[in-house]
Amino acid sequence: MIRKVLTAQNQDVSLKIPANYVGKQIEVIVFAMDEGIVENIKYKFTHEPFSELKLDTKNIKFTRDEANQR
Repeated sequence: MIRKVLTAQNQDVSLKIPANYVGKQIEVIVFAMDEGIVENIKYKFTHEPFSELKLDTKNIKFTRDEANQR
């Protein structure tokens, strides 16, 4: 993997790749360093998630043997 941080002087940037990358799929990603990664995204739900699923599990007994039976 190669990582190069540079300051572009204009809209044209040229790069030379290693010979062993020729013929392979490569990925080129361009982003401004001050963009960073967005974290702690708050999601607003129009309704409570999984509110449509209402299961009464009070009288359900789980046994591992029954769960593993084929």
